[in-house]
Amino acid sequence: MNTTSLSRLLNPNTVAIIGASDDPSRIGGKPIAYMLRQGFAGQIMPVNPNRETVQGLKTYPSIDALPQTPDVAIVAVPASAVLETVSALANRGCAGAIIFSAGFAEVGDKGAALQDEMVSTAKAHGMRLIGPNSLGIVNPQTNFYGSFATGLELGFPKPGNVAIVSQSGAYGAHLMTAAVAAGIGLSTMVMTGNEADLTLGDIINLLVDDPNTKVIALYSEGVREAGALVSALDRARQMRKPVVIMKVGQSALGQAAALSHTASIAGDDRVFDAVMAELGVVRAQTTEQMLDIARLAIRGIYPADNTLGVFTISGGAGVIISDAAAAHGLAMPPMPEHAQKRLLELLPFASPVNPVDTTAQVLNDMTLMRAFTESLVTDGGYTSILGFVTYTATAPTTEDRLHRELVSLKQAYPDRLFVLVALGEKDKLRRYEDDGFTVFEDPSRAVAAIAAMGRYGKAFNRQSTPTSVPTNSIHLPDETPSEASAKGILAAAGISIVPETVCKTAEQAIAAAQSLNGPVVLKIVSPDILHKTEMGGVLLNIEGDDQVRAGFDTLIERAKQHDPAARIEGVLVAKQMQGGVQCLLGIQRDPVFGPMAVFGLGGIFVEILDDVVLHRCPFDEDVAFQMIHSIKGASLLLGARGQAKSDIKALATMLAKLSGFAMAAGPRLQSIDLNPVFVMPEGEGAYAADALITLQ
Repeated sequence: MNTTSLSRLLNPNTVAIIGASDDPSRIGGKPIAYMLRQGFAGQIMPVNPNRETVQGLKTYPSIDALPQTPDVAIVAVPASAVLETVSALANRGCAGAIIFSAGFAEVGDKGAALQDEMVSTAKAHGMRLIGPNSLGIVNPQTNFYGSFATGLELGFPKPGNVAIVSQSGAYGAHLMTAAVAAGIGLSTMVMTGNEADLTLGDIINLLVDDPNTKVIALYSEGVREAGALVSALDRARQMRKPVVIMKVGQSALGQAAALSHTASIAGDDRVFDAVMAELGVVRAQTTEQMLDIARLAIRGIYPADNTLGVFTISGGAGVIISDAAAAHGLAMPPMPEHAQKRLLELLPFASPVNPVDTTAQVLNDMTLMRAFTESLVTDGGYTSILGFVTYTATAPTTEDRLHRELVSLKQAYPDRLFVLVALGEKDKLRRYEDDGFTVFEDPSRAVAAIAAMGRYGKAFNRQSTPTSVPTNSIHLPDETPSEASAKGILAAAGISIVPETVCKTAEQAIAAAQSLNGPVVLKIVSPDILHKTEMGGVLLNIEGDDQVRAGFDTLIERAKQHDPAARIEGVLVAKQMQGGVQCLLGIQRDPVFGPMAVFGLGGIFVEILDDVVLHRCPFDEDVAFQMIHSIKGASLLLGARGQAKSDIKALATMLAKLSGFAMAAGPRLQSIDLNPVFVMPEGEGAYAADALITLQ
């Protein structure tokens, strides 16, 4: 990627507007009006063959007539004229163009073909494109307003450290307008549109290197280039730049709308959640939540071991905060006993546990406020401190005294995250913000944002470890294999399989059963019968020569009745596993992010409880351990209620090897289903009893 060209695209010195209008209310006129109003220091060069001046600026009849090559061109012409315009700009050596024009991939195949031709033309000359169907770029740092967003008429963003990147133009402008209303300063605003050339990942990658950007907020309707996005988000994590994303298209209806809107692939929502969690990205469900998280993240305090200490003048607010913390998995351990005792000596009718309820008495003696809140830091050791002070923060009789005590505390402990729930006039609340507090009106919103800071902290502290992929070639068959063949393929990759033999005759089956020395399982083996249970193709607890012979004959007959044309490879004779915990290990190829590993309890649990975890392939055993421990039913593997602890090491090894196999197998591999996998007591291994591989 040519980062120099991209940097000029976001921070141009010279801007050409193709299709410039003298009317500041028109699409080709708004960017000029905005830049003139805000004092853009660079050169603005309108292009319009029908006018000598536009909004008081000298106008040029064509791109060739421009006195110098622009860093950036804003293209506001009909779709039919865009290709010619892009070609002329590319020939001039323009670094980048922002394509306002619509009518490309979002409207169908004909538009998509025109879009592809436009991109090819630009790339041949090293020019980069934002859009088409883009609402443009805003850079408050330099007052570059390469956008026709009408929301700017309500207020221009102040320079700051939050970057907003949106695939939707109108909703991106909505986010920008909401950020202005919330007092959030912006480093830049990019609305990527169709992403014919530059994608979310490309822009994020640039913002990771931007010194003005401390926090990145994303609005996404789908992922066009998964590799670029994953790489950029992981770079952001490594550089400790928090990313919050609002991803829409969770429902089937929402996915269809996203496709028609931006011509993107929405992908499976559960997969998206798993990948974002892996990369340390916090997902917001609402615009309000996104801006809350971005506003708090600007403080730059991300406690990896996040614990919440609360002081409040309202017992009711303490309950609300406690409930919200539980919902977000944010720990609120109690204050130490000695600290509780000392606080009660200071104020006998206080509640010193956590939340620490000081009651309204502290309003008479503000030194008590300092004593109680400082105890949260020094005695409780909480990394995040939330104070519910409501209207007392700005009321004339309490404002100055409360502000003085809280600011003194904040200055004494700059490494702690201090958040207030307060009400009052914006100017008075801004006083607290300027002194390092982040102020919320609603305690539940405050807790959600604080919990997000802890998630960032954990992600930032996580070391990236390269994961090896099998280097030996994996030869997949031409068609979906039978169970026995699937197990053979997986066994070659190091996946432990239950001892078994494929038998062509009843006599072979009897001999195989005798060698296993105990009850066996009989299964029909056919590449044409993948779901054996439904047709009675599995027999359990078969023991003795007579039962094996009868079972063999029964399975062959059932298979012929079920599908007379089915190819029968024989009957699988497998050891009947006893004890252990049944788990599910699987692979599903996601159209966006590629192979995803799935882990959960097996048997009926996976269908009834839906207790599974997903992770992008490949990964190592440490990640596999984390996956195993993250499911709700993990206690069944850890020795719940006196049961033997399962062989989690063997299970993690199998899961990691499966992820490497899936990555090495390539795009023809669509899915793997190992269910059940018997996880035996510690030291006794884990074995796949059933296997299904589906190929494209």
